[in-house]
Formats: sequence, structure tokens, C-alpha cells
Amino acid sequence: MSSNHSKMENEVKTAELMIDIFCHGQHSRRDGLCPECRGLLDYVRLRLERCPLREDKPKCSKCSVHCYKPDMREKIRAVMKYAGPRMLCRHPILSGRHYLSGE
Repeated sequence: MSSNHSKMENEVKTAELMIDIFCHGQHSRRDGLCPECRGLLDYVRLRLERCPLREDKPKCSKCSVHCYKPDMREKIRAVMKYAGPRMLCRHPILSGRHYLSGE
């Protein structure tokens, strides 16, 4: 497995965990994601899969190519704002890797 492949897997895993935290906290879901959050996760996976910079992908916040539609960018920003601080406690290693990747 190449480091780029692993990097994309980490991006997807991070998004999955953040959306899960958001959905459980904001939509009071105990099991699984609500339809709206499931749709957002599917969208994120599709965008990452089709990323034109796949080989050298930086963090989305530092990317020159914005491949999310404006409404979806706002949704993922809301997820990150809510789930980001909670990720530090719930998934500290993954959070540390994401922060230290620094791209």
C-alpha cells in the first residue's frame, strides 16, 4: 500500500468519524447516520475518490482546487466546527496525524 493510498484512506476515515460525531451530537442519532449526514458522507467519499490532486492532495482547507459545491462546503464546515474539538478526545491519534500532516 502506497503512502498516498493510505493518506486518502485516512482522509475518508477522518471524515466518517467527524460526520458520525456531528450526527450523533446534533441529530441525536444513537445508531447510524441520519439521511442528511449519510448523503454528506457519500458526497465526501465521491469527491475524495475523484480528487484531481489525488497523488499530492493537501488538506481540503489548503487546496487550490475546491471540488465541493458551496452548499456542501458549508455543511462540512459545520461538521468540522462541531466535531473537530471532540475528535481530540475521542480519536487523539488520528487527530494528531491529521494535524501533523500539515499540508
